[in-house]
Amino acid sequence: MTLSAFRFGPLSIPLEQVFLVSKLSYALVNLKPVSPGHVLVATRRPVSRFNDLTQLEVLDLFTQAQRVSKVVERVTKAESLTLCIQDGAKAGQSVPHVHLHVIPRFEGDFANNDDIYDAMAHQPRVDNPERTPRSPEDMAAEAQNLRQEIGSSWNEEEAL
Repeated sequence: MTLSAFRFGPLSIPLEQVFLVSKLSYALVNLKPVSPGHVLVATRRPVSRFNDLTQLEVLDLFTQAQRVSKVVERVTKAESLTLCIQDGAKAGQSVPHVHLHVIPRFEGDFANNDDIYDAMAHQPRVDNPERTPRSPEDMAAEAQNLRQEIGSSWNEEEAL
């Protein structure tokens, strides 16, 4: 069996846009990042709410988020990071699949530091036609760079 994509809620994420794979999680580049370097870490099992994850899934999600955050901070030369989970539609979750945002932060990137949450909540939904997506080529190039930086490679058996 050949894996060609990961499920992300109702979406299909091509392997070219994935830069880290573990047994229970994967990391992907963002279609429309809040800032350059904004990436996502998602569970492999398509679960919409955080409290529905198993303990092992929670552990792996946060373990991989820590790996990803170290690389993203180094690659983007960020001064800090915002790590967050929007748990449910009322919290701004636009894809019904548990995922953690890793967002590089810089001094002055928002007038009020907490405005980042408004920016995330008011981003047009993924399925909104007004949303201008990044090109698949740009996303694949970013994923390839992060894959090299994180030292992540996987074979077909690991990805299944």
